Amino acid sequence: MVEFTRRMAMAAGSAVVLGARGALAQGTGPIRIATAGPMTGQYAAFGAQMRAGAEQAVTDINGAGGVLGRQLALEVGDDACDPRQAVSVANQLAGRRVSFVAGHYCSGSSIPARDVYAEEGVLQMSPASTNPRFTDEGKWNTFRVCGRDDQQGAVAGAYIARNFTGRKVAILHDNSAYGKGLADETKKAMNAAGLQETLYAAYTPGERDYSALVSRMKAADIQVIYVGGYHTEAGLILRQAKEQGMNVTLIGGDALVTNEFWQIAGAAGEGTLMTFASDPRRRPTAAEVVARFRARNVDPEGYVLYTYAAVQIFAAAATRSNGVDPRAIASLLKSGGPWQTVLGPISFDAKGDVTVPDYVFYIWRNGSYAEIS
Repeated sequence: MVEFTRRMAMAAGSAVVLGARGALAQGTGPIRIATAGPMTGQYAAFGAQMRAGAEQAVTDINGAGGVLGRQLALEVGDDACDPRQAVSVANQLAGRRVSFVAGHYCSGSSIPARDVYAEEGVLQMSPASTNPRFTDEGKWNTFRVCGRDDQQGAVAGAYIARNFTGRKVAILHDNSAYGKGLADETKKAMNAAGLQETLYAAYTPGERDYSALVSRMKAADIQVIYVGGYHTEAGLILRQAKEQGMNVTLIGGDALVTNEFWQIAGAAGEGTLMTFASDPRRRPTAAEVVARFRARNVDPEGYVLYTYAAVQIFAAAATRSNGVDPRAIASLLKSGGPWQTVLGPISFDAKGDVTVPDYVFYIWRNGSYAEIS
């Protein structure tokens, strides 16, 4: 099932929503936007982050007068990180005449949804999808406010080669667009820096028992495990490895940036390393927004502020273009900028990628993670 929730009612006396997109661009009703991601399923923690960021951005923008005198109305689409469900979500959002989607989360969902949005005239900006194909394939409507796997993998691979020389490394992936893409880019960079992996293997996501894989790694005397995949499986693999007596260091990507990782891994997660952008919660540009989240007892971790920034950019570009025509805004995003956001100033290249990616390493200690200085 796909859940759609209208978050902001239009102001009293607003005209009814106009059906044609050209009329909508010049209308007086609410401007429909959306966020879409895994609102349910095993990756729902990230969907909750996206939803929190989008809702707060809409609240703040509407409270400041909206966009071109109109209120934003937020729709929420649940793709459960399933590519087929993502296509269904994209079609339904397009049918509801949204102009902009802050989503999706999983690259495997963002890529097929992108094609629907491109055909239907919807602008898409992912807060989290890092697979290079998302923007490399030349669609007019695709942007992201995060980095790419080839950038993240380059940082991770070089770090592993530099800091774990002579160690036996296993590179694992879940065969998803995100997981395999990140694992392969990390492997490429690590190999180029002179360190060869001892084991390269895929695992099946969604399982509860990875003892066979762990036994295989134990027999190979693996000391470092790099996981290209999501926090649920990474946490289980690590915990089960420690239960079998393995003394290993787990390293992963940005999908480990959720407190749910520690809930799964427990004390076994101590010392786990991961790549992510420098902590957006600590940036001066985010201070006021972070304070508003924390006043509501919400920790804006992970992709909360990335989703907030995506909505911010859409609102600023619509204001500057004096309309909400998605193609006009897409053209402006690639030629204008920088756009001022909670993440700091953001500019896009011709593909729709950020021009200044920012990946650093974090470490898990005592149930929380912090940037390695």
